[in-house]
Amino acid sequence: MRRITGEAQEETLIELHGVADPQTGDGPAVFTIFRTNLHSDENGGNSVNSLSESTTLPGHTETKKLQQNTDTVFFRDGVRRVDFVLSYVDDKDGEKKQERRRAFEANLEKDGLELETEDKSDSKDQKTYFLKIHAPWKVLATYADVLKIKVPFKTSDVPHGQDVPLECLSHPFRLPEHVMRPEPDYFTYPFDKTKTDFFLINDKDTFFPPSTRNRIVYYILARCPYYKEGLKERDKTGIKRLLSNGTYTAAFPLHDCRYWKRARNAECESERFNLYQHWARFLIFYKEQPLNLIRKYYGEKIGIYFAWLGFYTEMLFFAAVMGVICFAYGLLSYDNNVSSKEICDANIGGSIVMCPLCDKKCPFWKLNSTCLSSWQSHLFDNEGTIFFAIFMGIWVTLFLEFWKRRQARLEYEWDLVDFEEEQQQLQIRPEFEIQCTSKRLNKISQEMEPYLPVTSKCARFCLSTATVIFWISLIVACIIGVIAYRLAVYAAFASIIKDPMRKIQLVGKFITPQLATSVTASCINFVIIMILNFFYERVAIWITDMEIPKTHLEYENRLTMKMFLFQFVNYYSSCFYVAFFKGKFVGSPGDYTYMFGPWSKLRNEECDPGGCLIELTTQLVIVMSGKQLWGNIQEALLPLIRNWWSSRKGRHHPENRYSRWEQDHALLNFTQLGLFYEYLEMVVQFGFITLFVASFPLAPLLALFNNILEIRVDAWKFTTQYKRPVASKARNIGAWQEILNAVAILSVVTNAFIMAFTSDMIPRMVFLYSYDEHKSMRGYVNNSLSVYNISHIPERNMPEERDDWFGNSTTTCRYRDYRYPPGHQKQYTHTMQFWHILAAKMAFIIIMEHVVFVVKFLVAWMIPDVPTGVKARFKRERYLIQEYLHNYEVERLKLQLSASFLTEPQSEMSLPTDKHETLSECL
Repeated sequence: MRRITGEAQEETLIELHGVADPQTGDGPAVFTIFRTNLHSDENGGNSVNSLSESTTLPGHTETKKLQQNTDTVFFRDGVRRVDFVLSYVDDKDGEKKQERRRAFEANLEKDGLELETEDKSDSKDQKTYFLKIHAPWKVLATYADVLKIKVPFKTSDVPHGQDVPLECLSHPFRLPEHVMRPEPDYFTYPFDKTKTDFFLINDKDTFFPPSTRNRIVYYILARCPYYKEGLKERDKTGIKRLLSNGTYTAAFPLHDCRYWKRARNAECESERFNLYQHWARFLIFYKEQPLNLIRKYYGEKIGIYFAWLGFYTEMLFFAAVMGVICFAYGLLSYDNNVSSKEICDANIGGSIVMCPLCDKKCPFWKLNSTCLSSWQSHLFDNEGTIFFAIFMGIWVTLFLEFWKRRQARLEYEWDLVDFEEEQQQLQIRPEFEIQCTSKRLNKISQEMEPYLPVTSKCARFCLSTATVIFWISLIVACIIGVIAYRLAVYAAFASIIKDPMRKIQLVGKFITPQLATSVTASCINFVIIMILNFFYERVAIWITDMEIPKTHLEYENRLTMKMFLFQFVNYYSSCFYVAFFKGKFVGSPGDYTYMFGPWSKLRNEECDPGGCLIELTTQLVIVMSGKQLWGNIQEALLPLIRNWWSSRKGRHHPENRYSRWEQDHALLNFTQLGLFYEYLEMVVQFGFITLFVASFPLAPLLALFNNILEIRVDAWKFTTQYKRPVASKARNIGAWQEILNAVAILSVVTNAFIMAFTSDMIPRMVFLYSYDEHKSMRGYVNNSLSVYNISHIPERNMPEERDDWFGNSTTTCRYRDYRYPPGHQKQYTHTMQFWHILAAKMAFIIIMEHVVFVVKFLVAWMIPDVPTGVKARFKRERYLIQEYLHNYEVERLKLQLSASFLTEPQSEMSLPTDKHETLSECL
């Protein structure tokens, strides 16, 4: 390639020599000259017209048309890189949209961007135009200075710390060094276009990586107006509005190559191929993630997400191991469960007649009909569950503290330490600038800036709050409806599923009315959760847009808090009901409590004699597993079905017929809230495995398996199914960190209450150590059931088929409580044992909370948020920056002073070389 520059006409000729015929592989057959005319306009920008003409050079008698390879990320001249692509089609409103496009593109050229259009005749569908955008060095340097983008000025001399103590053991899990560290470490400093010789600029075309280039171009696109010159229409600004009104159909940066093969152009990095080979394939699920390459290709915000997800999955391994040990203890102690043996014993459980569980439809029943559920309860409700609940309280603290350290290391390595402070104001949303017409003086910058008046802000806040309260009330109403369903349908199941001692059906041996009610109610609740979730997502985005947050960070934080508050009530309310309300306000025979009063005939639910913990386990498994299964179907299967046909056709198309921008145009859009939903899914899962983990020790194991799949599914989506996202920075995981902290503190309280009031562990311990002389748990079942005289039961509570059930031989029935028997002077009032158990429950809650909280705060105090090595490296970088800047300015001043004394032309000609050498020695 030879570059020819004509000084008079300001035109550049690029001549290609020795291009082999792509079909025959022969030697040089044709020479093609691309002429690019650069016309400088009055604003200093360049408008570019590219002309390709085929010419025959002397010595050649035959001319062939060079078949251009369009699977490239460069302009037709093969030199300028495509930093962004806009697509559009001609339709009914073609004239209006065409006028907008002309104004917008003219303003882009005034800003210094270079444009090149691909005609629709060259596109595969013969309908779509593609506008390719290139940012020259002048534009990149200007906006890098404005955005304070950090760039390298010296190779780092600080050695890397060894994160893995036993590297030989971790070798199978590690990736090649060129994938883990795609570029060397540098000391960096915010770019200053007046000091370009201070930075390590070897090649201006490659100095800014593609992710930085597309970030700068998108910054310009988001603020570029599309009104005509002289007309000030504030709402006609930005690419977002042009996309929403259909002027453009898509706006995206290009992937650097196809994901299944490297780019043919050696100048192309092929980072997408490396990501697919070493990250996005499920068969390498056991390998570490190439976080530095992810950050380099997608930006820091996406890199932080995958770093957090990977660390969360690593920590889940330890919780899953302890959960499996706890579950294994329940299995191994299965045969030593005296209470279940007594319930299943025909002479004990078979002789105990229980009081009806509902009015009219529910018969008297034998205790041994709950034999299977009592065995199932023991798997999760045993002595090991207490230790697991305490362990999880400590685990969540370790997870959050160690993540802070990992995050601090990433902040330093990815140049994010001062990002929030320096660029908070630079991230002002274009929507805020457009919609806020009022201006006021910024006391810090002493410049006029847009602001939202207090009256408007209060009105919007009140409307937003009212909307959120309305939707949360709607959720509570739906949950009350599900509870009413449980109460109403229980009688139906009780009449269908007969007692094992009577005319039984096959299903009646395995499913009790309680279990059938719990499973169906959980499934209905899950469907309601999904429906409400679908509608509220759109409402939350609408009210957040209405509030007009000032910065992107503020927008995301507000939306995060609204969505999580809703999701918290939506997903966890049913579990809270089963854990803390079901079976707690039942009353006693003759004095039952009704949900809406006696007129409703909806008697509050009772727990099984084995406790409510197994029902909480059922609720947790259905909602948590259903949520994860549905999420994986949405993330993997639906995009795969949608893109299967287009991806299949694109893969078999010749590269010279299916261009790089057309391939990317067929992919799914990665929206601004794409990562938001990924975080939300994981944080909801985090709530399940911490808030209610005492009821289901295997929850961390399910979450571990899900997250291993989640990492690779997300990687596969980003690499193969989505357009390349615009690179954006983020210092941390944002508001999610505070949400995780709040959930961690709440989890200690919920697990303590679950162990005290939902589990049957405390009553068993009180009986064992205070009322059982033989310390063998024999007689516990009989001790935990109170006696009631059947003749005292009111007619409204009696079953309709009572005569066929017990005849005249049974005069009493049993119920789950601690009350004096009939005939006692305090009959049907609570016994002293009830108060002993209540005191033991309260004492357990206080002791467990204090122990876990003390350990939490002790661990948080002992583990510093920022590792010592990171602090030292950060201080050294600060020191070197100050030293190098000082030396640079001193040498620069010396050169200026010495240049003023030079008078000879020869000396003046040698000055740039001397200056360069002096600066090189300085640096």
